[in-house]
Amino acid sequence: MKTLTIHLSDETADRLEALAQRLGVSAEDLVRSSVEEQFKSLDDDFEEAAQHVLAKNAELYRRLA
Repeated sequence: MKTLTIHLSDETADRLEALAQRLGVSAEDLVRSSVEEQFKSLDDDFEEAAQHVLAKNAELYRRLA
């Protein structure tokens, strides 16, 4: 596992720590979870866009085959 150091403003760090405490997790776990969720969302968005393009152009692809 790699370690990544990020610099946050005092206000952002305080908000992160407060939210993590409210959720009952560490700030590190909250950030890790948020980053992983963002990647999943981006992957899902790409998959949806690719499926849309394939469906939209299905007839064209059939003719070109």
